[in-house]
Amino acid sequence: MSDILLHLLPPIASSLLYAGLGIHFWKTRWHNKGPSTNGPTMQSWERVGILGAVVLQGIGLHDGLFGETGMRFSFSFALSLMLWLAVIIYWLESFRSRMDGLQPLVLPLAAVCALLPIVFPQVHVIGHATAWSFKAHFLTAMLAYGMFTLSAMHAVFMGIVEKTLHQKASIGLRFANLPPLLTMEALLFRMIAVAFSLLTVALVTGVMFSEEVFSKPVVLDHKTLFAFFSWGIFAALLIGRKAYGWRGRIALRWTLAGFLVLMLAYVGSRFVTEFILGRI
Repeated sequence: MSDILLHLLPPIASSLLYAGLGIHFWKTRWHNKGPSTNGPTMQSWERVGILGAVVLQGIGLHDGLFGETGMRFSFSFALSLMLWLAVIIYWLESFRSRMDGLQPLVLPLAAVCALLPIVFPQVHVIGHATAWSFKAHFLTAMLAYGMFTLSAMHAVFMGIVEKTLHQKASIGLRFANLPPLLTMEALLFRMIAVAFSLLTVALVTGVMFSEEVFSKPVVLDHKTLFAFFSWGIFAALLIGRKAYGWRGRIALRWTLAGFLVLMLAYVGSRFVTEFILGRI
């Protein structure tokens, strides 16, 4: 019993910490309608709190992913790992760019996803996890998923801000301390460009892994088709931005469309296989 409690403690503690911080940021960043301040985007204790939640969730993920039988994975661990990486990327990027206001979107979702491995504990052991091509593919794919997740939430937040600023001026005061939308849009495309590069590497290493293990470069399954389709959507978005100056709602729609297709590549297919069809 004590071993089970120790196993459940890190994800539960991280989820509670994420949730508490999410409520705090919602009250201080979104709910507050007073005039903006010119202080730092996050206080030191807020950064430490997010880092603490990240460390706790990381301990839980490590214990769940790596066992005596080898590396284990599932759609619940995929979502939890994606949001964990998204929070890490956000935390690091916040030192460089003004990303204030995004916390009430990122942290509550991270709180939910931190508990998913407990709610859906079914896992499958990954074969050939020791192959270098798999390690490169898995690492870059998860980083790409995390970066695209943060990009999608940033796009949603930009849509909320744009809609709010077109309403009453008093309502818009809650977002008055944010950088201009053009600056936020530039940050969005920078994140998408990095995520797209990671996804490209993930696809290339995935082809190499397939060639090494299955003796053929591409296995035409749902995951592969959706992954390449998502890559095409983001490639078109970046080309449209460069060649035709795509921005605003067009950019947001393409971003969310590419992200949804990417979710279907692994998370969606594994959810159907594990939860609906009951296969491991």
